[in-house]
Amino acid sequence: MPSAHARPELLASADWAAENISRAGLRIVDCRWRPDGTAKRLFAAGHIPGAVHLDWAADLVDPDDPIPFQLAGPELVVAALGRAGIGDGMAAVLYDDTGALYACRTWWSLQVYGFQAVRVLDGGWGAWEQSGRPSSTAQHPADLVTFTPRVDPRRRLSTTDVRALLGSVDVELVDARSPADYGGSQGGSPRLGHIPGAVNLPASLVTGTGGARFKDAGQLARVVANAGIGRGRRVVVYDSTGVAATKVAFALELIGREDVAVYDAGWSEWGSRPDLPVER
Repeated sequence: MPSAHARPELLASADWAAENISRAGLRIVDCRWRPDGTAKRLFAAGHIPGAVHLDWAADLVDPDDPIPFQLAGPELVVAALGRAGIGDGMAAVLYDDTGALYACRTWWSLQVYGFQAVRVLDGGWGAWEQSGRPSSTAQHPADLVTFTPRVDPRRRLSTTDVRALLGSVDVELVDARSPADYGGSQGGSPRLGHIPGAVNLPASLVTGTGGARFKDAGQLARVVANAGIGRGRRVVVYDSTGVAATKVAFALELIGREDVAVYDAGWSEWGSRPDLPVER
């Protein structure tokens, strides 16, 4: 039998979502995203009843940062969550259709700003459709709510932070990119390779066949151990754009790891700076 996760409250099944869909204070959030901006059309064509759409790359990203997809400051996040009707004392269930990548990015963004009561729909939009439950095309304006940001600085690290941690026996750096990117045989940055001392855990390995549902606790524990990630150390995860890293961070917390941070700028910044060390 599949082994239970240490923190099952981070996931929602389609059954759980259906049973709680009308619960006061629960917001279902559609995090489906397309680079060409067509995700809103997907949402309009069909979504979980009562859901709101949140575009992480437009609503939760700093438009003025030269490094792509950096988390927005509190004012932009507060405004975005207000438009989505996500406020203090509420809970949220997030889903997408891309292996939880964008749901996890949204989950992490909310965690950075102190919004803790968040679940990711295991299996995403596909799990909802496969359950045979109805979809909706209705779009309703969100209720007026207030969100008070409470920044948790340990969840998001800068390049300066990560550089200061190099060589620390108390920190495990985890590269969530593909083995080819990690090894330096491919990549889109001026320099190829990885941050010295980092181990490789590709984000694709934390979900099962089809990439939608998270592996059970035993399977995830084996994936983590095989990557060389030990116990009792702080974990800092990065990738190229701060998306896949959040999926690995989510999986680590799912199996009970408590001190997990994301290096948001990741290889986009590290790989472009000649003053920073690189390992291949």
